[in-house]
Amino acid sequence: MAKDCSFDVVSEFDKQELLNALDQVKRDISSRFDLKDSNSDVTLDGDKAIIVTTSDDMKLKNIYDILQSKLVKRNLSIRILDPQPVENALGGNVRQVYNLKKGLNQDLAKKIVADIKNTKLKVQASIQGDQVRVSGKDKDDLQAVIKMLRSNEDKYDYPLQFTNYR
Repeated sequence: MAKDCSFDVVSEFDKQELLNALDQVKRDISSRFDLKDSNSDVTLDGDKAIIVTTSDDMKLKNIYDILQSKLVKRNLSIRILDPQPVENALGGNVRQVYNLKKGLNQDLAKKIVADIKNTKLKVQASIQGDQVRVSGKDKDDLQAVIKMLRSNEDKYDYPLQFTNYR
């Protein structure tokens, strides 16, 4: 009797790697000539958002570019960043909040399950909290589902990871 194999589809990030990337961004800001005396700041608000405050929009764009490069070097997807509109801060500064995407919301989980069912492979997908469990008897079918989800990652606009592969 063949036993079922399974894996979980999740959307997570390593908080320690995020902290390391933010520390590198702060070091770059303090050493770069164009950002050195701009009164710029990058802070982490719990594990919910990154807040960037600086003196003008051009510096904000430069800091965002630095942030993206540091995230990629730390193997963090830039899709975890959900940029909010730029707002004015105290003292003529500008502030931008980047919400951090963690966990699959219900709409995205339903879309993933529907896409898996549309593949007509012999697998079952079920939503379990903020993740999707995919199970089936054939490991090749599970790998085909992973390949399909990786190819559709742009459509979901969320970073997807596959854990608990058994």
